[in-house]
Amino acid sequence: MGFHQLLAEGESVPLEGFDFSWFAERASEERPPWGYASLLARRAGEVGTMCDLETGGGEVLAWSLGEAGHRPETVAATEGHAPNAAVAGRRLAPLGVGLVRAADGDLPFKGDAFELVSSRHPVEVAWEEVARVLRPGGRFLSQMVGAASNRELYEFLMGPQQPGDARSPERAVAEARRCGLEVVDLRQATLEVRFYDVGAVVHFLSKVPWTVPGFTVEGYLDRLAELHDHIARNGRFVSHSTRFLLEATK
Repeated sequence: MGFHQLLAEGESVPLEGFDFSWFAERASEERPPWGYASLLARRAGEVGTMCDLETGGGEVLAWSLGEAGHRPETVAATEGHAPNAAVAGRRLAPLGVGLVRAADGDLPFKGDAFELVSSRHPVEVAWEEVARVLRPGGRFLSQMVGAASNRELYEFLMGPQQPGDARSPERAVAEARRCGLEVVDLRQATLEVRFYDVGAVVHFLSKVPWTVPGFTVEGYLDRLAELHDHIARNGRFVSHSTRFLLEATK
């Protein structure tokens, strides 16, 4: 398949939800060693009330509830992006999960509502709200995207960038403690990401838009052509994602 055909294919893939099965044999990413979905299933099996923030298409929550030995009596989820919320609603409604639209940091729940609050790859954690809706003794469990994730990829397209600390584990720990939470577990991992064609890169950057803010094929056409040539010569483009697991109690 030629360069322009790959670009067109990458742009045509639907963006709803967080199902990454389209990337099979076109891109791959190592998984963190702690197994977030399985850990969430264990935590869900220990509580009667839980809420999953920024649930995306509900994929991870649904799987974890299916694996939990004991399903919580009350399960809520939030999602602010309308296309994702539609997917999540269809997936989670049969499981009895109450899905609410929450596009900003204010959570539409009463204080001390949940024994467990979870979030996989949140765009931004509203720490004060998390602390407010957690019951005393409750847990917050999250796998977060770390600082400079896929730096090789975004610098290939954008040039050298000054890394910030907005997504650093240290800042997350400080914010959690500021809101009265005690961090009981913190783990970090750097994971290899491989892209085997430029169409996969286009779809990835469209699906995860904060990697290259304002990304469009037209705006980065020359750099995408260079990337296509790099993959043709080397068989892949290798980048590295960063993840960290944070668990805290109230």
